[in-house]
Amino acid sequence: MKEQRAERVAELIKREISVILLYRVGDPRLKRFTITQVKVSPDLRQAKVFIYFPGTEKKEKYQALQKATGFIKNELALRLRIKFMPEIIFVMDETMDKAFQVVELLNQMEREEDGRETGDN
Repeated sequence: MKEQRAERVAELIKREISVILLYRVGDPRLKRFTITQVKVSPDLRQAKVFIYFPGTEKKEKYQALQKATGFIKNELALRLRIKFMPEIIFVMDETMDKAFQVVELLNQMEREEDGRETGDN
């Protein structure tokens, strides 16, 4: 039962933070993002929000997010109807970058393999 509640709260936090970042935060650096996952502790006291920023200047965007955290928490508190507001911790998610690197390596290997095959004929 507790796990289901944590999952529902995590999904709600994910949706609401997305809306807040898109429509309430004025910083243009925070308009392109993907919230990949939200993990809420079983006691609902802490929520880790994993966020991915595409492109370059990721550290600058993450710093802008850190500056906006207080505003985001306040907005979230107004929107959520839960007994305790979890502590929101933003975590930069780099798994997408790693996945793109793996895909690029695989593509490179395929191109090299194709080059060897055409060179043999």
